[in-house]
Amino acid sequence: MKKILASIALLGAVTLVAAGCAGNAGGGGGGGEGDVLTVGFAQTGSESGWRAANTESMKEAFSEENGFNLIFNAADNKQEAQIAAVRSFINQGVDAIVIAPITVDGWDDVLKEAKDAGIPVVLEDRTVNVDDDSLYASWVGLDFEKEGETAGAWAKETFTEPTNMVVLEGTTGSAPALDRATGFATGSEGAPITTLDSQTGDFTRDGGKKVMEGFLQKYGDSINLLFAHNDDMGLGALDAITAAGLTPGTDIQIVTIDAVRDGMQALADGQFNFIVECNPLLGEKVAEVVKKVVAGETVEKTTIVEDQSFTPEQAKEALPDRKY
Repeated sequence: MKKILASIALLGAVTLVAAGCAGNAGGGGGGGEGDVLTVGFAQTGSESGWRAANTESMKEAFSEENGFNLIFNAADNKQEAQIAAVRSFINQGVDAIVIAPITVDGWDDVLKEAKDAGIPVVLEDRTVNVDDDSLYASWVGLDFEKEGETAGAWAKETFTEPTNMVVLEGTTGSAPALDRATGFATGSEGAPITTLDSQTGDFTRDGGKKVMEGFLQKYGDSINLLFAHNDDMGLGALDAITAAGLTPGTDIQIVTIDAVRDGMQALADGQFNFIVECNPLLGEKVAEVVKKVVAGETVEKTTIVEDQSFTPEQAKEALPDRKY
């Protein structure tokens, strides 16, 4: 009888050990060595070539091979959908959340919910305005204001005579749209440039085309310069300019930001005149920060990835080896 009871006890112990191992397999795990980290990524959407390259970079970095289980959600540029995705990640008990915030405002409540649940948040690409910056662990992205300033400095150097400019803005309320506008104003300060109009094209090619069509109908060939907050809106504007019987790059000079392949090709072809880079390949750096945060290590509050700028000649040289 004693042997039977001992056997039952041993079997129970083995079962508990097996159950414990199974409970740690496949997701969450809290960041211990050898664990798979479950990460929820709330992307803005798929509005541009830049965004597509950014998404691909994130998926590659947060792969199973790299020790992650990625739950991906693209919000189609709808703030309420993105916040709902973050709440879903919280309910699923992920190890960490990464957000590319569509706009800078409206994040306090859901970030507090994540903090209360003990889930660290890392911001990617875009920033937020919050009352308490401890609501997120770190931000990895680009210096949008410096990008705008570089574009503005080029315009100031290029246009020394009275110049009429129109602007294709990014998504209203988004960090890149706000900061690039501020930076451009700083970089072009003192230049004889008059802004005839400035409207959002929502960072999309179709939006850029439609808004540019409106600009051309209203101002015609009095427009000398177009500043587009991203390549895709500038590429859409090319169709509108050509349809109006004008030559992009000559009749209307164009400066954009991003440096995705299609934009760089337009620059090399002389349809754009200057591009400031906004590097979308942030995945590896974000994944590195997430691992450190989950492990309880100290990380920098801000990590800025350096950008370049390109003339048509530089674009021709860079295109053969361009990764995005």
